[in-house]
Amino acid sequence: MRKMDNTATGSWTADTNPPSSTVKNSCHPNLKMFLAALSFAYFAKALSGSYMKSTITQLERRFDIPSYMIGIIDGSFEIGNLLVIAFVSYFGAKLHRPKIIAIGCILMSFGTFLIAMPHFIIGRYKIETSVRSSVNSTNNLSPCPTSSPESSRTGDRPSILPSRGCERESSVSMWIYVFLGNVLRGIGETPVQPLGISYIDDYAQSENAALYIGCVQTISIIGPVFGYLLGSLCAKIYVDIGYVDMETVTITPSDARWVGAWWLGYLIAGAITLMSAVPFWFLPKSLPMPVDKHDTSCTPEQTRFIKDSPTMEHKFRPEEPANLHQMAKEFVPTLKSLLGNPVYVIYLCVTIIQFNSLIGMVTYKPKYIEQHYGQSASKANFLMGMINIPAVALGMFSGGVVMKKYKLGVMGAAKFAFGTSLLGYFLSLFFLAMSCDNATVAGITVSYTGVEGLSYQEQSLFSDCNSGCLCSRREWDPVCGENGITYVSPCLAGCTSSTGSGRNTVFDNCRCVAMADTQPGNLTATLGQCQHRDSCDKIFPYFLALSVLSSFIISLGGTPGFVLLIRCIKPELKSLALGIHTLATRTLAGIPAPIYFGAIIDTTCLKWGYKMCGGRGACRIYNTSAYRIVYLGLTLGLRTVSFFLCILGFPLLKRHIKREEKAAMTNGSADLESLRKEEHSSIHCEQFILALDCNPNRETRL
Repeated sequence: MRKMDNTATGSWTADTNPPSSTVKNSCHPNLKMFLAALSFAYFAKALSGSYMKSTITQLERRFDIPSYMIGIIDGSFEIGNLLVIAFVSYFGAKLHRPKIIAIGCILMSFGTFLIAMPHFIIGRYKIETSVRSSVNSTNNLSPCPTSSPESSRTGDRPSILPSRGCERESSVSMWIYVFLGNVLRGIGETPVQPLGISYIDDYAQSENAALYIGCVQTISIIGPVFGYLLGSLCAKIYVDIGYVDMETVTITPSDARWVGAWWLGYLIAGAITLMSAVPFWFLPKSLPMPVDKHDTSCTPEQTRFIKDSPTMEHKFRPEEPANLHQMAKEFVPTLKSLLGNPVYVIYLCVTIIQFNSLIGMVTYKPKYIEQHYGQSASKANFLMGMINIPAVALGMFSGGVVMKKYKLGVMGAAKFAFGTSLLGYFLSLFFLAMSCDNATVAGITVSYTGVEGLSYQEQSLFSDCNSGCLCSRREWDPVCGENGITYVSPCLAGCTSSTGSGRNTVFDNCRCVAMADTQPGNLTATLGQCQHRDSCDKIFPYFLALSVLSSFIISLGGTPGFVLLIRCIKPELKSLALGIHTLATRTLAGIPAPIYFGAIIDTTCLKWGYKMCGGRGACRIYNTSAYRIVYLGLTLGLRTVSFFLCILGFPLLKRHIKREEKAAMTNGSADLESLRKEEHSSIHCEQFILALDCNPNRETRL
């Protein structure tokens, strides 16, 4: 039997050992299992999300869709998330949280598998190439069918692509499966974070809860690293590996038509996500409450927590259901009070604008590396996973360390976040100077005589050197001439014969090569674009170094910025403020940013591919100078607007802090009196807890 020590402090001791559930500094085995399972779930969802971004160019080429359509697919994850987030956050907390998370993981895995399904429906990938017809022939066909000059200039040559399967592909757009799969991924991801974090916060010791949550968040950062590395690996593998003879594939991973085994990574990510659901089925709905959750003075909030505790359900009668009308009446004034806080409104506007910049930049950064610096998709994904993501993770961690070491307040956190963002902004301006020249493509970026500054039109693809050939202006089958100029196809290069097979094919007697060749030489051309861009290769390492440095510096302000959000509002409005913030950033940034970034990037395309059944497909070559200006310009322009709002917000924040300090001084005497009452009530609270412990079957209404 426990004995009360009626001292001024009202402390109490026990003659017997306390129950194991109330031993401090202990972690329940089921809580350890939940932590491990939640960490694995965070890793799985981060891996599949980053892998989706790594396959952007692969999906564009495989389904022959423009960049803005990829933006719609990428934003569909947020659409699925927003469809159910309100229901899951409210009803999920009242149900079996581990099993709800398990169901979410299963839905995520099914969505990931659904994304990969088109590969097994759409058939083999047909490369747009003019040498395919001669693969199994002893006599290579001439790439230059003879015709009259008049008919060649009309570009009416029938497409070399076979019409077989055209009706099948036109009946349904395969990318819709990817869209729906990503929506399903978003729905499944919804319960993982809110229910998982709340479960830890409910059943972990107060001093350990933050550590556990931090560990889970840290492990989730590892997911994108492996996601991009998986994307790099799959991008090296040909899309139809195992089904085609690789000797017959005439393109390399650096070609604009190359499609890697994008589907393979989704199968792997889906399997990992499905595995993450298994442990949650074996976890209980609730765990024993730690002692520090109820062994404390009976403040109103703490008393309510005791009553709502899952381990106390048998001791209290359930409350009457809340009146929906009353809840609605309270919601509107609460929301009005929150949005009446000018500091919060400014913060919300700043983060929405900066998230637009961040999401648009991250979504298309691998593609920017591919198109501007001539790197393969595999290398671009590898660099994102091994360099950029770790720099961001280190920056966020370092920002938290700085906050703790220097004990930054609200204003200090605001200044630190603003300063790091501004410094990163100035560093990012140097990206505009790290330019590469456009690829030299005859009839698109240079004339057939090698003169730069050509204004591209479809008719400029034709010249006297290829006038004797009936060439299609829609083909994209680039060959590299001995003069270092790329030609759109062997036919447009004026080549009349070829030797070899597969990717070793060499085209001979290319009349257009002679037009720009200042020195006499062989009039030959090889498959693929010319890669002679020495100046670009030299500047690329500097781009990577600056990218890592700017990413690290900008992410330093991530943690202080989040702390600013929490501290600039009233404690009772904190949950609503975080919810509105999440809703606003996902709706106004996560969904639209990839779409309009992709649409603007599409405007810089110089040569579009064409689908098998007609119609515009994926872009084959971009104006790299225009691409750099619109991509970086839009990213930096959005951040510029956010800085003006920040400057406007600092006076409001100072006024808010002064008002809070004045209110604290005014209420100082009232707080002292409240403290005395709280100490006096501790004795009654301990007696109440003792009564609960001694009468486990007694029903009590507070």
